[in-house]
Amino acid sequence: MAIDPRQVLAGVLTVTMFVMLGHMIKREHFDSVQPTVHETRRASEHGLVSATKGSDRTWKKDGLTLKPCWNKQMLEDVVEVQGYVTFSLTNGPEYHVSQITDAVVVARHLRATLVLPDIRGSKPGDKRNFEDIYDVGKFITSLDGVVKVVKTQPSDVLSLNLAVVRVPNRVTENHIAENIEPIFRTKGNLRLVTYFPSVNMKKKGEKTKTDSTACLVMFSTLEPQTEVLEVVNSMIDRLRTLSRKSNGQFVAVDLRVNILEKNSCHKNGGALVSKSCYNPQEVGLFLRKIGFNKDTTVYVTQSRWDSSLDALKEFFPKTYTKEAIMPMDKKDKFLNSGTSEFEKVIDFYISSESDIFVPAISGLFYANVAGKRIASGRNQILVPANIPGSSATSADFISHYVSKKNHFAYSCFC
Repeated sequence: MAIDPRQVLAGVLTVTMFVMLGHMIKREHFDSVQPTVHETRRASEHGLVSATKGSDRTWKKDGLTLKPCWNKQMLEDVVEVQGYVTFSLTNGPEYHVSQITDAVVVARHLRATLVLPDIRGSKPGDKRNFEDIYDVGKFITSLDGVVKVVKTQPSDVLSLNLAVVRVPNRVTENHIAENIEPIFRTKGNLRLVTYFPSVNMKKKGEKTKTDSTACLVMFSTLEPQTEVLEVVNSMIDRLRTLSRKSNGQFVAVDLRVNILEKNSCHKNGGALVSKSCYNPQEVGLFLRKIGFNKDTTVYVTQSRWDSSLDALKEFFPKTYTKEAIMPMDKKDKFLNSGTSEFEKVIDFYISSESDIFVPAISGLFYANVAGKRIASGRNQILVPANIPGSSATSADFISHYVSKKNHFAYSCFC
């Protein structure tokens, strides 16, 4: 009997359709995406991880550390005048960076003396000295020739009526000249309070006179004091030890339960409510779909384990909080002290040093960690998203701060 070619063609098409359907169903079950040559090239260009199921994960090396584009020696000489600028650090290291930058820029413009700030916690009476957390010597030395710094406020200034002035984050020369300088000339001493009309760190248009000072302060003045730095380093070493199957490399996720609850990220059975944050289940699903396997070590900024993190741990059993990896002899001081200042600083620097950083919460923590990472060549910053299907790779989710080079850090480094 003669075979009808149309029947043969129909049979081939039917088999092909079922094979394709089988692949589609398989891909919907969180299997890693097989990257195309184009996608692999894109991931490589950004220094990002590229992975396929069943294969060893290839963690790309960091990019080169960028060189500062500012020149401290080119800053004009400081002409000392009478008058002091005082301020306090609040809300954690991501705010400290901006508060110190604005204070130095203002003091520099006014030719005033900057008083070393104290550090205020969220609770009344929660107050620490600058040197409890940061390296005072490094801070003062780095500002030599830029602005005069004194460790304590002179006694004769304490009795004066300090003029309290609100300063917008990333303050400009024009704002200082029009709104702050007249008060300083009248009062002689100021207390600054920085407010944040915006929390992004995108580059501005044209470079301004304050950019060199802002760059210097933001990236060269703050460093944890010795004991804090030792704790951070010991925790990073512990995470690398736990990451043997990925050559000692790990992912840090900024995921804090109290903020997720405020932003409604835990509502509706885990469904996404706010685009400004992603809950543990969504983060786990995101990382799984772009290729991270169950052996990946994940550090989360949540200090102590919360039941909501169980959803993330189901995807990645090696998920840890500070409580699990901090040296036992350091917990009383840095974890059980009743204040969160040490915890925030530890999170900030571990997130800045991790091999991959995932900001599950948008805001200034993400923005300023991104800046530190960009400056040191650690461009692996992946912003979560709901992925329809599983056709995406990590290169599709690199932070706009890196992909578009629109972070302020790119004004400071080259």
